[in-house]
Amino acid sequence: MFDKILIANRGEIAVRIIRACREMGVRTVAVFSEADRDALHTQMADEAVCIGGAKVAESYLNMQNIISVAVEKKIQAIHPGFGFLSENSTFASMCEVCNIKFIGPNPSVIDAMGNKANAREMMIKAGVPVIPGSDGVIESIDKAYEVADSLGYPVMVKASAGGGGKGIRIVRSREEMENAYESAKGEAMAGFGDDAVYMEKLIENARHIEVQVLGDQFGNVVHLGERDCSLQRKNQKVLEESPSPALSQEKREEMCAAAVRAAKAAGYQSAGTIEFLYDKSGNFYFMEMNTRVQVEHPVTEMVTGIDIIKEQIRIAAGEPLSVTQDDIQIRGHAIECRINAENPDKNFAPCPGKIQSLLLPAGGLGLRVDAAVFQDYVIPPYYDSMIAKVIVHGKDRQEAIAKMRRALYEFVIDGIDTNIDFQGMILSHPDYISGEFDTSFIEEKILK
Repeated sequence: MFDKILIANRGEIAVRIIRACREMGVRTVAVFSEADRDALHTQMADEAVCIGGAKVAESYLNMQNIISVAVEKKIQAIHPGFGFLSENSTFASMCEVCNIKFIGPNPSVIDAMGNKANAREMMIKAGVPVIPGSDGVIESIDKAYEVADSLGYPVMVKASAGGGGKGIRIVRSREEMENAYESAKGEAMAGFGDDAVYMEKLIENARHIEVQVLGDQFGNVVHLGERDCSLQRKNQKVLEESPSPALSQEKREEMCAAAVRAAKAAGYQSAGTIEFLYDKSGNFYFMEMNTRVQVEHPVTEMVTGIDIIKEQIRIAAGEPLSVTQDDIQIRGHAIECRINAENPDKNFAPCPGKIQSLLLPAGGLGLRVDAAVFQDYVIPPYYDSMIAKVIVHGKDRQEAIAKMRRALYEFVIDGIDTNIDFQGMILSHPDYISGEFDTSFIEEKILK
């Protein structure tokens, strides 16, 4: 096992990793920007080092500065968390060159699964269902017209190197294609440094369901069940739960088996997620693989009792998985609400500022709050607006919903605007309570 790990991230995920390391007896080094000098993760780690200015390019995306700290502090491994450098193969390669273990898959796997067009071809060969679409990258507008005509509108133009809902355009008619194609390419280049795009048939009114997988260096791959991530706004997840209320046990087993095939085909080692679309007819299709830990990993931890961060660290240290597939049991139901510093009444505008008072929900069984905020903390304007995650576990879905509504009622934060009341609206909607929702739910039922 490693003696010392550097966490190349900030916020609640950095705190989450530090806690797991402390329980494992592993020392930690936090890195921080000038804007995060007083952040909680800098206070909780055994050591903390400033790596640059407030802008992410000067700090959390500054690979040379992070590696320099790792070398200076005699770090054995780096955990990238999610976002930032977590799916950056160049950074993973730099770690290898410096004899530092990157806690995640190897660079070639990151590249293979990060290119969505290539990943699609890999899944076809592995017998994993994929959405009807183009054979690889769409290299010209003429080819885009040709593929869309053969698939039938509506279609989606998607960045091959994309993620996080960026570089995606929905095209409902031939007249919209040229603008959507050029716009997607431009956003892809700006966001990922690669303007390659591919095309898929748009599966409307579908659910977004993902399967958590773990793979070790000995060829063992297991799944930890699925999460329903259908509640989204502009392709950004808002609320997640496990298991999905939409799946029968037969369909659940079929989808999870496909996810394991996908991970084995990729030669996957670490924690990862296979994302599927599930349509109204009961068909599911591979969308992409996230080669990192997900924001919503706690709901899976709640229903399985397996610490995904610790498993990541053990795998990176060369240890086998601590569980077999037969050991894994899904118990009860879990829900996670992302709490953001934003104003839903002003088009969800970010609301940085000073937290004047704070009361986190507490008490009772099956309640967890992952946060990195505290009273008098000043939320900086430079980063993602998520400030906390509330996760609950109940014996069934209805108990979990009731527990989450109680937890949100207790969550008091003054000085900034948040989406707490907005989350409460979702949890109180009869269609959510009955489990009848898809990716269009927030736009059509909550915001209309």
